[in-house]
Order: sequence, then structure tokens, then C-alpha cells
Amino acid sequence: MSTGEILGLGAIAGLTIFIGLPVGRVRGLSAPARTFLNALAIGILVFLVVDVLEHAVEPIEDRLSMLTSPADHPGAHESWWGFLGLASLLALGLGVGLLSLVYYDRLLPRRRSPAAPVARDGGVGGASIGPGAAAVQEFAGRPSSPSPARTLAMTIAVGIGLHNFAEGLAIGQSAATGEISLAVLLVIGFGLHNATEGFGIVGPLAGEAERPSWGLLALFGVIGGAPTFLGTVVGQSFTNDAVSVAFLSLAAGSILYVVIQLVGVALRSGHKEMLYWGVFFGMLLGFATDFVVTAAGV
Repeated sequence: MSTGEILGLGAIAGLTIFIGLPVGRVRGLSAPARTFLNALAIGILVFLVVDVLEHAVEPIEDRLSMLTSPADHPGAHESWWGFLGLASLLALGLGVGLLSLVYYDRLLPRRRSPAAPVARDGGVGGASIGPGAAAVQEFAGRPSSPSPARTLAMTIAVGIGLHNFAEGLAIGQSAATGEISLAVLLVIGFGLHNATEGFGIVGPLAGEAERPSWGLLALFGVIGGAPTFLGTVVGQSFTNDAVSVAFLSLAAGSILYVVIQLVGVALRSGHKEMLYWGVFFGMLLGFATDFVVTAAGV
């Protein structure tokens, strides 16, 4: 398989993220339906956090196994410094991905309309309730700045982009070592994954009165999907556990931040049963698409 064909496979795996993005323009949904869509995104993202951390920890556990059970790894050479280096990189990436977003959110200006405070149920006349699909009216007085829901959607896109870069690394590395059938299966599996991730990105936008433009959805798709192609390019050139762990841990931290934000929004929506059903189906959807990747032996 030529280099161009390999890179084409990486591009296809990334482009499937655009399949779910148009859902962000759907309007006229009832409040329970919006809560369900938001919760579906939460379920997909919860699955992604688990999946990302599993892949991030795997090379670290392999190195620990080499140190504690050398008889099971004949010919392998590993030091405690190598293990501690990767473990520290995991902790650093997870902390930066999660906590940097927390402090970034605190630095954002909180300009609200003093004449129209917002109630906890999303109406006017009560306390502020924070970001997300259920709190659109809270920021009605800020036309010049992005809404909290759009900011959250952008954060999801960035986190998924970091995750997809690591997926691209797997595709490129498989192709570079001559395992073409494995690379093709990875493209199919990751392509299915990315299709569901599009729903995860636009979930917070379900409650906004204004539809996101096609240009904004395209931007989300590029941020979330293009790193799959870039990862394929890098992965075809060289293999490096540190790069993979760094991007996976950053992705896990940023996605975990988004999950916490979305859960807070969903709990305030007043439709808790739809929250749990949505999370349930979202996780099922994530596991269903993961089965194809598992079939590839990854």
C-alpha cells in the first residue's frame, strides 16, 4: 500500500466525524428530548474517557511488567526511570487537560445582564446556573461573545481532536509495520467511533435558540477530525510511546472536564430519567463501535 493510500485511510477515518455534526442544527425539540441528546453526548464522552485512559495506561503497565516479571519478557530491557517517566507524563497530561480548563473558565469574563437574572430552572428572575444547553438564556446579554454551550462544544472538539491524533498514530504505525489489514480494520473502527463523536460535540448546542452555522460545524469537524489524519502522518514516520501517552492523557483530562460540566447542566434540566437513559444509550453506542476495533486485536 502506497503512502498516499495510507494517508487517505487516515483522512477517511477523520472525516466520519462530520456525520453526526448536522444534528446540532435540529430545533423544535421538547425539553426532555434536549436533555436526552445532551445525555447521549455525556454517555459517548464517558466511554471515551474510559477508552482513552485504558490506551494511555497500557504502555506504562507493559513497562512495569517488564520490571516486575522479566522472565515473561525475554530480551526486553527496561529501567525504573523509563517507567516513572511515562507514569509522570500520564499524570501531567491528565492534570493539564483537566485543571487548565478549570482555571481558564475562571478567567473568562462573567458579564451578565443585571436587569434579567436567571432562575435555576433556566427562566428569568433567579440565580445564575452556569454553562451548557440548559442555560442559554443566562447569557442573552452577551451577543458579542460565544455562548457557554458553544464554548463547551469547542472544548469537546479539542479534547476529541487530541484523542483522534492518538488514533491516527495507531493507524500510521500499523501501516508502517506492514500490517495493512490491521490498519484497514482500525480505519473502519475509528471511523465508526468518530461518527458518534460528532454527536458528542454538538450535544451542548441542543438547547440554544440560534442554530449553529454550517461554518461553525465545519470548524468543529476540522478540529475534532483532522488530527486523525495528522496522527496517521506522524505514526507512519516513527513510533513513540511518550507522544501517544501525552496526547491520550491530555484528551482524557479535557474530556473529563466536559463530562462534569454537562452532567451539572443535565441535572438542572428537571428530567433526570432522560439523563440516565441518555447516558446509558450513549455508552452502549460507544461500546458497540469499539467492538470493531477490538476485532482488529487492538
